[in-house]
Parts: sequence; structure tokens; C-alpha cells
Amino acid sequence: MMGERTVAQEGLFYSFSLERHVPSDHLLRSIDRLVDLSDIREHLRPFYSETGRPSIDPELMIRMLIIGYCMGIRSERRLCEEPSAE
Repeated sequence: MMGERTVAQEGLFYSFSLERHVPSDHLLRSIDRLVDLSDIREHLRPFYSETGRPSIDPELMIRMLIIGYCMGIRSERRLCEEPSAE
């Protein structure tokens, strides 16, 4: 099952503002402006099952891999833990 984020739940757990934490001239903002992943879910839908636990949102996963590549982070676990990737 393809895990698409349908509801923003960040407000339920803690107060975090991406605008406050990532400067406007940061590399990640440039990547976000240049990389269009709007059709990726539809393109990958045939490869996901409708049964079982939801997977990671494919758009999020690809963005994380791009960030990991740009920042030299080779481990997905380390990428999730890395403060500079926030």
C-alpha cells in the first residue's frame, strides 16, 4: 500500500516551523524549487500493493535520497537522524 501523507499531523506533536529552521538561501530550498515530483505517486502506483502496511511516501523517499546524495549521507537511518537535513 502506497503511504501518501494525507493529513498534516505535525501540529499534534510539537511546534516546528520549516520556515524558521531552513534559511531562504539553503541548498535544500534550491533543490525543492528545481525538482518536480508531483507525478511520482501516479507513476509508481502500479508497483505498490493495496494490502499490508503503508509504505513510505515515494515523493518523500526520493527527496530524502536526493538530500542524502547532496550531503554525503549514505545511510537512510543517519539521514533521518541528521540535524543538517532538517
